[in-house]
Amino acid sequence: MAVARAFLYLAFWLGALLPWPARALDRTQLAVIVNTLDPLSVQIGEYYSRQRQISFQNFIKVSFPPGGTMLTREEFDAIKAQIDRQTMPEVQAYALTWAAPYRVECMSITAALTFGFDIAFCADGCRPTQPSPYFNSPSRLPFMHLRLRPAMAIAATSFEQAKALIDRGVQSDGSLPVATTYLLSTSDKARNVRNPAYPQVEAMLKKVRMPVRRLERDAITDESDVLFYFTGIVNVEGLDTLTFVPGAIADHLTSAGGMLTDSHQMSALRWLEAGATGSYGAVIEPCNMPQKFPHPALVVGRYLQGETLIEAYWKSVLMPGQGIFVGEPLAAPFRRRTTAR
Repeated sequence: MAVARAFLYLAFWLGALLPWPARALDRTQLAVIVNTLDPLSVQIGEYYSRQRQISFQNFIKVSFPPGGTMLTREEFDAIKAQIDRQTMPEVQAYALTWAAPYRVECMSITAALTFGFDIAFCADGCRPTQPSPYFNSPSRLPFMHLRLRPAMAIAATSFEQAKALIDRGVQSDGSLPVATTYLLSTSDKARNVRNPAYPQVEAMLKKVRMPVRRLERDAITDESDVLFYFTGIVNVEGLDTLTFVPGAIADHLTSAGGMLTDSHQMSALRWLEAGATGSYGAVIEPCNMPQKFPHPALVVGRYLQGETLIEAYWKSVLMPGQGIFVGEPLAAPFRRRTTAR
């Protein structure tokens, strides 16, 4: 617990000292990956590419039987080879267009695509994994500087849900929302391990005059201005009573939130279905190590600096090998509007 507490404080102060980025990732640096054997994946990919004006060179087609939740390493390596052959040199990040498969043996599919399959990013129980070189990085060109391309899944089980998610992401761009951050300390002691970071988040937001509420309760209800929502609990009640602003980020620290389509706990998809634009969850038991989950101060700080959702979220997790990032990658509520969305 002492190590975890030190990590939470150290990461915040490192983030606070970083210079503001000159600009964030844009549509020309993102490749969309579709599974041609999955009609929903193709539909999501085509709609997203239209809305974000992704060029045809960055529309990557792979083929594998849909429906399963996990890929073997051999299956993944074959898919990765298809992706590598089609990836243009300027691509810095990937957007997947399916909710399943969400896992490659002991890694999440977003981590496997980012780093390549590597058991160093896996662990049994309460053991650390290989840290991400992208954690808290000042780089805005991760492939050029670090030889990795962070991945995020535009995950949904219906086109209607995916369309709503994509539309929220596009709508969020440059919106500069003045909305509330909710930091919940729950009665679930095992999953409440990010609580030590909350005072730093609160202080940072108050400095920039953004509303923040640090609460000791298991859930919030009937709130209409949710921008960030961080908590630790198996199931989050009251999501259907909330209104998330476009671009909102929300996640719950628990063991199986990243098992998107078959979890025995609340799936991270529930956040997206409720109106959030990004979330995160573990695909395999990570134990309750805060290093394996988003650090609230880094997510918030980098997002407010104008980074995209995929950048801010990825840079907030020290050990992301067992967790999946889901949402609309290019959402950037605090980036100035440009023609390149």
